[in-house]
Amino acid sequence: MIAIRAAEPTDAAAIAAIYAPFVLSGTVSFESEAPDARAMRGRMAASDGLYPWLVATNGDSEGGGVLGYAYASRFRDRPAYHWTTETSIYLAGDAQQRGVGRLLYEALLDTLRAQGFIQAIGTIALPNDASIKLHEQVGFRRAGVIREAGFKFGRWIDIGFWQCELADAASPPRPVRPFSEIGVVRD
Repeated sequence: MIAIRAAEPTDAAAIAAIYAPFVLSGTVSFESEAPDARAMRGRMAASDGLYPWLVATNGDSEGGGVLGYAYASRFRDRPAYHWTTETSIYLAGDAQQRGVGRLLYEALLDTLRAQGFIQAIGTIALPNDASIKLHEQVGFRRAGVIREAGFKFGRWIDIGFWQCELADAASPPRPVRPFSEIGVVRD
């Protein structure tokens, strides 16, 4: 049984292990050095209780192995962007194509809605049919492409933006509630 829960600092090593292959041997991530557990704990802490970090595990207990993780982060620094967030998701190789990503992403989006975010932006290095399919299955729509945005492994890589409307925009918008107050939400 797949369980979705808030990521804990003790998950940082598993999260780093899942992410490393995407950094070291692929163009999905534009990082060139894989962060270790300490760096991942720092990234999680930097969300300062506002942005969610979730993990999918292979069981209800804390001992269940981490199959993947998803998180949200600040989209841009200026105050006008406060209600828009950027999302990311990574799955272990053996967890792909099993529905884990969809469950994890749906939980992340449900949580962001409950917090009061209005838009979620997914940035996808192209080509990446599996990521596009996952994003579109959970409600994202293609918003645009930036050609030759990154250079890795001797070639230029395009990035695509996918956008998910989480809620109707109201004027004025309600304050965004911190993840630390909401917790994981599943509709």
